[in-house]
Parts: sequence; C-alpha cells; structure tokens
Amino acid sequence: MAGEDYGLEILKVREIMGVLDITTVPHTPYYVKGVVNIRGKVIPIVDLRLKFDMPETEYTDETCIIVVYVGNVEVGIIVDRVSEVMDIAEGDIEDAPEFGAEVDTNTILGMCKAGGKVTILLDINKVLGGEELAVGSTPDLLESV
Repeated sequence: MAGEDYGLEILKVREIMGVLDITTVPHTPYYVKGVVNIRGKVIPIVDLRLKFDMPETEYTDETCIIVVYVGNVEVGIIVDRVSEVMDIAEGDIEDAPEFGAEVDTNTILGMCKAGGKVTILLDINKVLGGEELAVGSTPDLLESV
C-alpha cells in the first residue's frame, strides 16, 4: 500500500479475493467500509489504507480483500494488491525500529529484510483492535474496530 510492502502471518489468512459488493453499515468508523456476504457468512470489511491514515484510492483490478482471523472473528481487509507468499527466515526479521514516543509501532511484529527490500510485518490482531475483537461477535467488532 502506498508504495510500501506489508506482510501478515499466513496462519491468520483464510482467503484472498477480489473486491466484492460491500454493504455499508451506519455508525461505523470511517475505515470500516461495511460488510460482505461470503458463502453465507457476513464479514466486516476494513480498508487498511484508511485504518493507517493513508489517502483513499480507487479500487483497481489488483485491489484485494484478505480475509483474516482476528481471534475467533473473520474480518476482511482491503489492500492495494497481494504480491506473493514467502517463507521468511528468522534471521531476516528485525525488531521494529524506535521512532520515539510520537510514533506507535505496537502493530508491527518486525521488519523483514529479505529479497533486497524491507517488508513491514504486521500484527493483524493489534492492527484491527486487539484483544476485544477475539471475544466479540461481528456486531461487536463493528462497534469496537
């Protein structure tokens, strides 16, 4: 997103798909785009660009929804594209750098320095709201995300 590479733990990913028709839900935070019906299950959708305070962009053919597990809840996150699935050696991961008190790096698991580039490894549980999501149902999620 926005020219940077982000990574998620593969065990947190349920599936990757193109953007579907999203039903908006009133009174949700600006980064919650709404919900989608995936095989009879209603799943909330969060635009990760908006969650990270990045400018919103038009969706393209490469825009994807990644359905992730956050505790026992499935949530879809909208990303610009998915480029690859890769194995990362432990030696290729460094701790998140310290930027001072002004910058919260709590959502970053680490920085991967493989393949000649730096990939920001995200803790998706913390990105999408932390432990309160693990015990909530989908309606609770929409209120607490």
